[in-house]
Amino acid sequence: MSNISVIIPAYNEEESIPLVINDIPSIVNEIIVVSNNSTDNTEINAKNAGATVLVENQKGYGFACLKGMDYISKQEIKPDIVVFIDGDYSDYPEELTKIVQPIIEEDIDFVVGSRVKELREVGAMTKPQIFGNWLATNLMRLFFGSTFTDLGPFRAVKYNTLLGLNMEDKTYGWTVEMQLKVLKQKLSYREIPVNYRNRIGVSKVSGTIKGAIFAGVKILTWIFKYSFK
Repeated sequence: MSNISVIIPAYNEEESIPLVINDIPSIVNEIIVVSNNSTDNTEINAKNAGATVLVENQKGYGFACLKGMDYISKQEIKPDIVVFIDGDYSDYPEELTKIVQPIIEEDIDFVVGSRVKELREVGAMTKPQIFGNWLATNLMRLFFGSTFTDLGPFRAVKYNTLLGLNMEDKTYGWTVEMQLKVLKQKLSYREIPVNYRNRIGVSKVSGTIKGAIFAGVKILTWIFKYSFK
């Protein structure tokens, strides 16, 4: 039986966070919600739903993920697998079992949930998101021979593998950095098709022009950095 920890970065997700936590399968040992400078009841609602709640006041998706990793690093018993999922309820947390399955049964290092069109609710991904995913994954295919089709936030990784990636991006480039480092280190990976629905609330990244531009620049910066390294 694998020891599994879930890290959920969350910024003002008071409505959705209890739903995410409650739908996470019981095979998970600990659910860690990292409140990324939330100003609503995200922290209270997450705690009431049974999660460990951390606070990261520096805004940024990567900052929140690194805060969760720092917390895990100080635990006496470390997890075998770390799962990342967003706190907006756009993913289906109950699908965690199929996300971790290749790691448990086939010793795969890294698994990403792919938001394939046929399983995606209409409007769940914006046009900038769809284009950004297409561009990033095609560049990874061109430079690294990658088979990734998505930069989906629902992902699982062996804990020791995660440590070896030496993650550093503090904001929008977190997901693509992880996938690029998996490719550069020639680690085993798998994509699993997952369902995807319209999020609760407004996206802090793809819901704004500024956020979409910054995310796009970050993604391209990481890809070109590693392509010519």
